[in-house]
Amino acid sequence: MIAFPNAKINLGLNVLRRRDDGYHDISTVFVPYKGLSDVLEVVFSDEPGMFCYGIPCGCEPEKNLCFKAWQLMARKYGVGPAKIYLYKKIPSGSGLGGGSADAAFTLRLINDLFELGLSDECLAADAATLGSDCAFFIYNRPMVAEGRGEILRNCSLSLEGYRVEVVVPQVQVSTAEAYRSVKPAVPELSVEEIVSRPVEEWRGLLVNDFEASILPAHPEIAAAKQDFYDRGAVYASMSGSGSSVFGIFRE
Repeated sequence: MIAFPNAKINLGLNVLRRRDDGYHDISTVFVPYKGLSDVLEVVFSDEPGMFCYGIPCGCEPEKNLCFKAWQLMARKYGVGPAKIYLYKKIPSGSGLGGGSADAAFTLRLINDLFELGLSDECLAADAATLGSDCAFFIYNRPMVAEGRGEILRNCSLSLEGYRVEVVVPQVQVSTAEAYRSVKPAVPELSVEEIVSRPVEEWRGLLVNDFEASILPAHPEIAAAKQDFYDRGAVYASMSGSGSSVFGIFRE
């Protein structure tokens, strides 16, 4: 069975507070971006295996989230061995959620391949154990995300009449670096309130808190954001903790 795990973008990202467990509570809106996808295949096999192609995954195959997704399903639901083939096109560490998408889509494929009949809610709960934003990709529609990113609720956002462009500057931004420099605070207006307004009103209101420290430290990212505005974008922002940047244009 084959699927095409797509990227995501963050509309706004507020880091609200640091938690006792070392994580941070955030508020953001996840939106699927289907202009960039990996290719994933899961097939029956006599023994499990994980094979990666395309952009380097950055880890040993057995440590890949896709393989961990199969291990979870084998441990919890008793599924048999499978071979997983992943062709990476979404850059790792770019804030586009490629690894999380791959894991979530692996869960969906295994659910279908082994005819488990698990609901989206059940799969999302399993996905959340693999990574903070994995659960979003089970639903794969605009959603408000809170907590570590695993607390989700539907969002009525529509970008009909707009197009989204994404660029990924050739610079690495670690999540640890991003969180180390951010200053948690609860904003006056929530991300959810702002995105309910017309897109043309978002500039200056809809903020990614990581930009305050990341853009000065990485001028390539700041330049990419400014380039979107120079070309007529109605809104532009870094996605997640970077380095990807997206622009929203009127069609």
